[in-house]
Amino acid sequence: MRIFHCDRCEQLVFFENVRCVTCGHALAYLPDVGDMGTLEPAGGDRWRRTRAPEARTYRLCTNYDRENVCNWAVAADDAQALCQSCRLTRVIPDLGRHREAWYRLEVAKRRLVYGLMRLGLPIASKQDDPGRGLTFEFLADPDEPDAPPVMTGHADGVITISVAEADNAQRERRRLQLHEPYRTLLGHFRHESGHYYWARLVEDSARLARFREVFGDERERYQDALARHYQFGAPPDWQQRFVSTYASVHPWEDWAETWAHFLHMSDSLETAAACGLMLRPRHPDEPALVTPPDARPVGPFDLMIRDWFPLTYLLNNLNRGLGLPDGYPFVLSTPVIEKLRFVHETIEAG
Repeated sequence: MRIFHCDRCEQLVFFENVRCVTCGHALAYLPDVGDMGTLEPAGGDRWRRTRAPEARTYRLCTNYDRENVCNWAVAADDAQALCQSCRLTRVIPDLGRHREAWYRLEVAKRRLVYGLMRLGLPIASKQDDPGRGLTFEFLADPDEPDAPPVMTGHADGVITISVAEADNAQRERRRLQLHEPYRTLLGHFRHESGHYYWARLVEDSARLARFREVFGDERERYQDALARHYQFGAPPDWQQRFVSTYASVHPWEDWAETWAHFLHMSDSLETAAACGLMLRPRHPDEPALVTPPDARPVGPFDLMIRDWFPLTYLLNNLNRGLGLPDGYPFVLSTPVIEKLRFVHETIEAG
């Protein structure tokens, strides 16, 4: 994530802000320029950026202007009332019971969409591209006690996220029940987007043969693989071959877990670069980061890996100092790094 500043007073502002706390001006993320803009009225429902009043004008996303769950703007000449992130949502939960959950879900989705845009990945709604587009459905568990709960997942470009995952207590309970070291709302979005982009970028491409060499043969029946995992668990040597236990279920899940991990890395490294982070240890055996990480969304892969290890070393040590679990509870083996390299190459190839 980039670091943003108010156009008017240069105050530090953050990706979720709607108003500068210093000068009070309205803020909105402008996806066409990839920046947070400080806005002033331009007549009617139009707004213009204070730093460039002669440039294009904008409207606030309907979910910003009316629902207070968004902070993105729409170009004034765009026929859509919703921003590029909100128009991807097809189903929202009952707002009488789940308004706060809807807000959290949209915040996480905007972070996902920001990252996908920065990486130059194709992203279109099913409304615009019914065959290959992407859409999200945020569903709550039914009230009937015997009804099955909503399952987070992906099918044919439709990503379903259970509203329960927006509840921190419920999500932590599930994390402990499933013995997962890491479970976040943003992580769900990134994982499920991996299934979508496997279909977009790998399934019918010349990269499929190489995918099978790196991840395994996805033609293995998925339900059989899933049943085997829940009966016997991950293989004893999973850490030598997979980024997580769930990645060992099936090549599709291995890809989705690795894809999500790459998005974690890309976003975190961009943030570290924007902050100018450097590590200059006193002892030569400690991890070093003598220059800020490469700020490019998709830079050379070997540089990403070189910068990633000292960054996670710092992150974990800071968390331990605060009495928190490791922020990065993963170990990247050589096979996992090669899987991440494949994801990197796939994104570069488009």
